[in-house]
Amino acid sequence: MSAIWKSHAMHLANLISQNNETEAHLYLEQLMLFPVDIQDKIIEEISHLGRCNSDAVANIIGRYSIMDLK
Repeated sequence: MSAIWKSHAMHLANLISQNNETEAHLYLEQLMLFPVDIQDKIIEEISHLGRCNSDAVANIIGRYSIMDLK
């Protein structure tokens, strides 16, 4: 996992832990232009993590940012 993803993940996890959902949505939107429904899924998954750390958050973001290559 790259240092950039970990940095983004730490910032996003911090926003979510502070219950700042609006800022988390705006951050995701600026970060990767995720559609709102995908933002909701990412935030929902992060909020249900047993151990919310930068690696776990980065993995979730990474899953949604990978495009299918066909």
